[in-house]
Amino acid sequence: MSRCATVSRGLDEPVSGTAATATTWLLLEQPGPWGARALTSSHLDPALGRALEAAADGTGVRIALIRRPGRHADPGPPPVRHVYAAHTVPGRVWLHGATTVDPRRLLDLDFAALGAGDHRSFGAVLGGRPHRGEPLALVCTNGKRDRCCALLGRPLATELVASGVPGVWEVTHLGGHRFAPTVLVLPYGYAYGRAGAHTVKEALHGAQEGRVLVEGCRGCSAWERPGQAAELAVRTAADEYRAGVLSVARTEGAAPRWEVTVTHADGRRWRVTVAQGTSLPPRPESCGAEVLGTPARMDVVEVRALRPTALAS
Repeated sequence: MSRCATVSRGLDEPVSGTAATATTWLLLEQPGPWGARALTSSHLDPALGRALEAAADGTGVRIALIRRPGRHADPGPPPVRHVYAAHTVPGRVWLHGATTVDPRRLLDLDFAALGAGDHRSFGAVLGGRPHRGEPLALVCTNGKRDRCCALLGRPLATELVASGVPGVWEVTHLGGHRFAPTVLVLPYGYAYGRAGAHTVKEALHGAQEGRVLVEGCRGCSAWERPGQAAELAVRTAADEYRAGVLSVARTEGAAPRWEVTVTHADGRRWRVTVAQGTSLPPRPESCGAEVLGTPARMDVVEVRALRPTALAS
């Protein structure tokens, strides 16, 4: 049987505008096996997992479990867990880290504030501090959610660690497993699809220098999918690859067509027309799907620089 990632790659399905959306990522270390819904089907207390899901709902915070790459036999509860929080909205990007012996402390966080970019509760509750190490590369490896993530993601994570790349973690779910291996790079929140080790290393090196790698990029998680596609299109059109200088100021319209205004920190603006297309022919959207699907795609129709007299239009 063909794997969903193999079919998607063979059909050259575009990856732009397919990243998971989250203004803030909250990552909790949980070694051992993961189920399809890892927060409630791992060795994390499922009641805690449900409570965390409820606390984050509607706040812009996306919670995921992470573990070190390697074998995942049950080692028992870790005495100390790493926790990271990362806000990905350009102009206010931050990545903080902490450790905890009691993951229930995460329920004391102010999730609404975290989603809005306020990290004070992360510091007050967990003793979190700005992350001083290398950028993080989160590789989706959850084979219980889709086998492509395990078959393609785990070897990538292993290769990266074996070649000495710091900051690599396995993560439970980044969405879009048909684009496996999928990777999220923090702090800036850009996701990548069909990622090889060379791409991840380039993306991490770029993040270290405050640049965004556009090759293989699915988009920035801070924006909804039309905005993700629009921002990447402007980067290419304007030859602008610095992180944090482009923002999605406004998205007008509704499926299947949007007008997205992208702004630059220096005052420039662009109007980007994005149309929702259909990926044909029908294909498996995941390895477990019994029915073939035609996933939506974000097609950039036009990128138009706005003259100063048109900025308010």
